[in-house]
Amino acid sequence: MKAKIYQPAKSATQSAKNEFWLLEFNSQDKPIIDEKMLWTSSSNTQDKVKIKFSDKDKAIKFANNNNIDFVIIEPKKRKIKPKSYSDNFSPDRKTPWTH
Repeated sequence: MKAKIYQPAKSATQSAKNEFWLLEFNSQDKPIIDEKMLWTSSSNTQDKVKIKFSDKDKAIKFANNNNIDFVIIEPKKRKIKPKSYSDNFSPDRKTPWTH
């Protein structure tokens, strides 16, 4: 079973970046759907496992020591364009400001 090692994106309520890495197994089995209750289940519980590490190297070392095939997904870098409230009223504004 193949696993992925990645740094999760921050949630909408967080202002800081996540400093941890996750090792998570990919689901390969189809879920079993109970016809009466419409619950889903699976015979493989390994796709529910998420292991948290403080850095990427520890996650890689863990995967290598336990013979786990893995793929590393690097986090995307955000480009933040600084803006000011006064830019709304700038004469150089490309579109006219409306209420």
